[in-house]
Amino acid sequence: MSSEQHPSPLSQPSEEYFSWDCRLQLIGLGFGFYTAVFLFSHLVSAALCRTYKSLPAKEKVFWNLAATRAVFGIQSTAAGLRALTEDSSITRDKVRGQEDWSWFNVLTATGFFAFENVALHASSVVFWSFDLPLATHHFFALSGYVGAVVWDSLGHFLPMVTLLLEMSTPFTCISWMLLKTGWARTLFWRANQWVMIHMFHCRMVLTYYMWWVTLTHRGELWSHVPLPQLILFFTGLALLTFIINPIWTHKKTLQLLNPVDWNFGNKAVPLNGTTDRQSEVPGKPHVS
Repeated sequence: MSSEQHPSPLSQPSEEYFSWDCRLQLIGLGFGFYTAVFLFSHLVSAALCRTYKSLPAKEKVFWNLAATRAVFGIQSTAAGLRALTEDSSITRDKVRGQEDWSWFNVLTATGFFAFENVALHASSVVFWSFDLPLATHHFFALSGYVGAVVWDSLGHFLPMVTLLLEMSTPFTCISWMLLKTGWARTLFWRANQWVMIHMFHCRMVLTYYMWWVTLTHRGELWSHVPLPQLILFFTGLALLTFIINPIWTHKKTLQLLNPVDWNFGNKAVPLNGTTDRQSEVPGKPHVS
């Protein structure tokens, strides 16, 4: 018979990905790379950007985290789109399929989420602040990918599609940086805002698709996925679907109509690269 009637057998990832030495090295690579991006953003911004120099220390940290997340967003978008569009083991077996490239992304993403948690809790100590919603978000992200590493027989389709939710982060980075530099009244900022809002709507559609995949494969999921991992996944997916995505989409749409920095107390948009301190409204910083 033709190859169309008999699909090729599922390829298996390299044995090295089942070595803890290799896994820890790649997790460390992800952590080290994104730490380097954070430091590089600081050095370049301090040397070239007058607005950055005038920011309070806490906002400088946010600036560099935004740049780091934007780079991770590019990696994640590429991995997620590959999972959705390429015929591979992870698309043919959405519960147990794995590939070399998916293992690489799972491990380096674990390193990134470890970096995110370290940065969050370190800044909480330094600035004497704590953002519970953000800490919860980071906890679920890191725990979910650590679970995919520990239970190494699990498939990588859903972890790769989950990474695609980061498709909005490069645009949120551009939006916030331009807002801080006084470009929020420009056509470029508004165009970026429109694309970003569209990405948030795509995130919502993607979460609905993830629900559909889990419902159509519920028998296999219950048979092959450990209960702690299922609880983490469905709790995180429910938070994204019904709370996080709708709130962020709503806020980003409001920001298009009224450009304010709602990450730091709804500060009014600067027109000359400096913040109008008299227009500050007390509020709790929140990162998206």
